[in-house]
Amino acid sequence: MFFSPLYLIVMLLGAGITLWAQWKVQSAYKKYAQVRNARNMTGLDVARVLMRNEGLDDVRVEQIGGELTDHYDPRAKVMRLSAGSIAHPSVAAMAIVAHELGHALQDRQGYAWLRLRSGIVGIVNVGSQLGGILLMVGLVLGAFSRAGLALAWIGVLLMSGGAIFSLVTLPVEFDASARARAMLERYGLVTRQEAEGVKAVLDAAALTYVAAAATAILQMLYYVSLLMRRR
Repeated sequence: MFFSPLYLIVMLLGAGITLWAQWKVQSAYKKYAQVRNARNMTGLDVARVLMRNEGLDDVRVEQIGGELTDHYDPRAKVMRLSAGSIAHPSVAAMAIVAHELGHALQDRQGYAWLRLRSGIVGIVNVGSQLGGILLMVGLVLGAFSRAGLALAWIGVLLMSGGAIFSLVTLPVEFDASARARAMLERYGLVTRQEAEGVKAVLDAAALTYVAAAATAILQMLYYVSLLMRRR
């Protein structure tokens, strides 16, 4: 059956990995959001310095609601920052702003992994939704015909785009974090101790992407094993 004990184990394992990663990033963020940086620079101040020195003056900065909702939009050339990042002079704000500008640098330089991720996001979204439907329908029909099983395999193939997207995201995020740390150190915006705090925040954030990739792969392995048993 689709909702077998093994399926529940896989889902619980994936949820556990995700919750652990979220706890790590929340802990690191809350810790360093309370640590004022030595230069007393808000995230917006940091953004202005880095954008000026890196030639990113064409990037617009907008405020967005929520916490840890910061992101760079390559289509609009906009860096959207939460209130905690844009207005507070914390080590966490420096790390987050620099990371998003790392994405802006990737965009300007045509970083291959970012271009690939941007190119497949639409296809992945549609494929994942359609794939889930085909998988469930195929599993039901597979009890009566081989055609149903073939339909289920097509569904799994379409859904695999989500796992591929998660894997492609990893080098994009790791590279943006490396660029962020390099920029902050290159322009003397962080002390040695603050650099360690920046690394802690960025490393914790990276865990969320690793967790997402691990969960997606676990799900795909389960679906493949399920269909192999049906054969």
